[in-house]
Amino acid sequence: MLSANLTGLDGETPYCIVLTTVSSEPLAQVLARQIVEARLAACVQIDRIESIYRWDGQLCSEPECRLMIKTRNACFAALAQFIRAHHAYEVPEIVQIPVAAGSTDYLRWIDEGTQAGDNVPPS
Repeated sequence: MLSANLTGLDGETPYCIVLTTVSSEPLAQVLARQIVEARLAACVQIDRIESIYRWDGQLCSEPECRLMIKTRNACFAALAQFIRAHHAYEVPEIVQIPVAAGSTDYLRWIDEGTQAGDNVPPS
């Protein structure tokens, strides 16, 4: 049973999760801290993963770290620009996933931890 304490049950919220990957945990920690310090996200979770992909015609398999970035849609453009400016990959993954619904208290916490896109400091 869904709690009445959920926001966006109609599939519309101003929140998103942004995914990116980096080559190592130290790089992930640095980028995550920079993102949160810049108030582009309220939280960044870091997972170790194995990526299998094609690059320059070759099949590759590499350990990476995935950053799951919890933010607002209003911060996405500035966050994407920040990731591109601070990322070592030639083509960094920057994927936005909309949040359809969530705990009202948690989403309020994301509001408090982020700035709207217009107020984000330059990278």
